[in-house]
Amino acid sequence: MRGWARRGLALFLCLGMVFFSGGAFALCRASRQTGLPVSAPAGEKLVALTFDDGPMGATTAALLDGLSRRGVCATFFLVGEQLAGNEALVLRMDREGHQIGIHSYHHKALTGLNKPDFYEEVGRLREELTTLLGHNSFLLRPPYGIVDTQVQRMAEAPIILWSIDPEDWSDENSDRQVAVILDQVRDGSVILLHDIYPTSVDTALRVVDALLGQGYYFVTVEQLFAARGIRLEAGEIYRNAY
Repeated sequence: MRGWARRGLALFLCLGMVFFSGGAFALCRASRQTGLPVSAPAGEKLVALTFDDGPMGATTAALLDGLSRRGVCATFFLVGEQLAGNEALVLRMDREGHQIGIHSYHHKALTGLNKPDFYEEVGRLREELTTLLGHNSFLLRPPYGIVDTQVQRMAEAPIILWSIDPEDWSDENSDRQVAVILDQVRDGSVILLHDIYPTSVDTALRVVDALLGQGYYFVTVEQLFAARGIRLEAGEIYRNAY
């Protein structure tokens, strides 16, 4: 394929019209190679699918495969201990338009930490991701969703929690998890899942298929809030874009 043709194909994919289901196109954030913005049409229902605790070898790869087939992008909050040996997965996330955020280095609660310890959990991971990816605008999701004013002061990033949590870590019942999400979802929801469990991968892809069929657009956290005119500020807490 000629170079101009490859670029044209990449542009087409970046614009998000790569999957059609139930009357709705799935959207994927523009790649950093093109820098082209992608947004859903005004007035459409938007939802952000987010994943914690990865990357995790086979499960994260399977999830990325499934999202890619559907043309859907998500937001991944990573654990630093999981990076070694999984760098290619993180580069793939970035290349395919997913948003990458910080969960912590050792999955340790961030409250009560002094500055050096906070750096070890957040700053160190920020630096490693910056070195790997070449950019440093990473959102923060504290482990367990535990936040206090000290965490807010030291975060140096917007703090992203969630509005829907099916507690997928608690069982391997994908049917239950899917039912919880579909019962609670609404325009502007932020869904929490974990890409370290095979069941959660199944749940995520089933939810994507169901919500595409209901006319939802899947966007990253960054896109979701931008589309609703909400500016993300460092140290502020965000749970949804209702």
